Amino acid sequence: MGKTIIRTTLGPPAMGAYSQAVVTGNLIFVSGQIPVDPATGNLIDEKDITSQTRRVLLNLEGILKGAGVSLSNVVSTTVFLKNMGDFADFNGVYAEFFNVDPPARATVEVARLPKDVAIEIDCIAAKD
Repeated sequence: MGKTIIRTTLGPPAMGAYSQAVVTGNLIFVSGQIPVDPATGNLIDEKDITSQTRRVLLNLEGILKGAGVSLSNVVSTTVFLKNMGDFADFNGVYAEFFNVDPPARATVEVARLPKDVAIEIDCIAAKD
């Protein structure tokens, strides 16, 4: 079983030695996304967790679209929060994007994230 690299302008470009997403078999592994605006390649100006969460989920959605699927195909996410005190606000936005049959999820608090953002999320999706 081989792998296919996903490169799309619908999400931020990879900023290091990784791919936006990799497809193998019927699984799509999307790299962790931070609140970068794909149009500019820069972090969004908003520092609040709700704005950052929304941008991250839009980035995941764009990359998945570039792979030919949608958020409804996501089977698992891993969420990295800089402050677990932000969980309720993060979860409110997350529930807007995954409001029916949400995926499995792990959420952990971390000491630091790239570019000192408040959140990073990766996901695994399954093609139909």
